[in-house]
Amino acid sequence: MTKRALITGVAGQDGTYLSELLLGKGYDVYGVAGPYPGDFPERVAVSNGRLHAIDADLTDMESLLAAVEASRPDEVYNLAGQSSVGDSWTEAITTTEVNAMGVLRLLEALRQLAPEARFFQAASAEMFGNAAETPQRETTPLHPQSPYAASKTYAFHVVGSYRESYGMHASNGIMFNHESPLRSLQFVTRKITDGVARIKLGLAEELVLGNLDARRDWGFAGDYVEAMWLMLQQERPDDYVVASGEVHTVREFCAAAFSHLDLDYEQYVRTDLRFFRPADVNVLYGDATKACTVLGWEPKVGFGELVAMMVDADVEQLRAEGA
Repeated sequence: MTKRALITGVAGQDGTYLSELLLGKGYDVYGVAGPYPGDFPERVAVSNGRLHAIDADLTDMESLLAAVEASRPDEVYNLAGQSSVGDSWTEAITTTEVNAMGVLRLLEALRQLAPEARFFQAASAEMFGNAAETPQRETTPLHPQSPYAASKTYAFHVVGSYRESYGMHASNGIMFNHESPLRSLQFVTRKITDGVARIKLGLAEELVLGNLDARRDWGFAGDYVEAMWLMLQQERPDDYVVASGEVHTVREFCAAAFSHLDLDYEQYVRTDLRFFRPADVNVLYGDATKACTVLGWEPKVGFGELVAMMVDADVEQLRAEGA
């Protein structure tokens, strides 16, 4: 019997990679694209009836009930949300309404209409904040330091509550930074790769960034969606850190990106205090031993390969646009 999956945030980076993964495994996929559908309608049109669009909103309980009733999912992946840490300072209420209360609404819709469906929540390493230990693992205390992180922390706990209270197969993937050519330009990694491509092609003279010394654990989104799927194939639900196990500074990301195009980042990159956050997290560095051991998962794309992939994609895109 063909499995059915419901993905919120299907038009985003993770939703795109995950939907392609599931379609490749023979699933029928129902996707909630949200207000920015991107190329999702075109993907639906060429999917031979296996990729379906559903209208729903995490702030609207009735629409979520209708989406669950229409899709009758075996698996649900909640990837939707306000995903920018920086924007959460200016959109704190909206961020909380979507990222926290939206997860509660979706869990409640499943409890009422599809309690046997397996549920994945995209939790975030930002929940750890400036953590008490490095690297961070599933047992590391949570210390959210932004409205975004606080909203994700609420969602993380409510998933655990529904799992324990109602016996639902609900799992959190504590996702460390994962990037790709599909990453939005609001994220620093894509801002860097787009910036260096523009400089190389003569479209820009400099790149302005914030804290170059922030350290992050960056992996490839295409690898990380496989971990999401593996969580829902387990007999028992649980929470897992998904990370590359390597940590690099924003400065190192700049150096790798510019070097890939034979440029010296120090000649083009400058910092501006406007791009520093009110409370920044110094280092996020994950220990994915549990995911590797229990799920049999491992990241395949390394840091250098990821940076080169993103830079090449931005150069190609700009050239296609006539640069």
